[in-house]
Amino acid sequence: MKTDAQIQEDVIRQLKWNPLLMAADIGVSVQRGVVTLSGQVDTYFKKSEAEKEARKVTGVRAIAENIHVGISPNHKRTDTEIAEAVLHALKWDTSIPEENIKVKVEGGVVTLDGSVEWDFQRAAAGKAVAKLASVREVLNRIALKPKITPSDLKQKIQAAFLRDATIDARRVQVEVLGSKVTLRGQVRSLAEKEEAEKSAWAAPGIVFVENMLEVEQVPEHDQESL
Repeated sequence: MKTDAQIQEDVIRQLKWNPLLMAADIGVSVQRGVVTLSGQVDTYFKKSEAEKEARKVTGVRAIAENIHVGISPNHKRTDTEIAEAVLHALKWDTSIPEENIKVKVEGGVVTLDGSVEWDFQRAAAGKAVAKLASVREVLNRIALKPKITPSDLKQKIQAAFLRDATIDARRVQVEVLGSKVTLRGQVRSLAEKEEAEKSAWAAPGIVFVENMLEVEQVPEHDQESL
């Protein structure tokens, strides 16, 4: 099995690989495969990027994210200015039905409400806001209200897994009940687990995904041979 020290070293290297991040600003500690990220960054987007990079590392079983978003007083916006910037960002992203989304800003925390038809629209709205200066956190509460619910959702999701080279479809079981999808089985990394969930969300009519995939332990000798 990979030791905590090996996982810590790999996470630090992965953070350094992302040009958006200043790895020196982010602390990494590991205990029994659980990675804790700490430190301070200047945007919420960078905070999310750090967590995403850590999830790519084999051997990481869970993430405890304690990174804070700190804004320089000279560049800090008021909530009114942030709200205006959010509305502008939503308007200029053509994939987002901005007329269906309500925005609230309090203390730099942006809350998105409303409803959209597809999960990629909800994700796009959250990503557009996360990149804005002075945004400390994004609470994406946009609901999904699809217009269609096809009877072959399970087959569509399984077919998507087979097309995705990053997912071992043979080890992932898909259960569909109404508009809810449950994923079970084992995957090789948190990144593969997240990719499987992302593929499930892409199916039409899905309003909830329960991701019960487990990340397998990687034997130390296997890691050394990579």
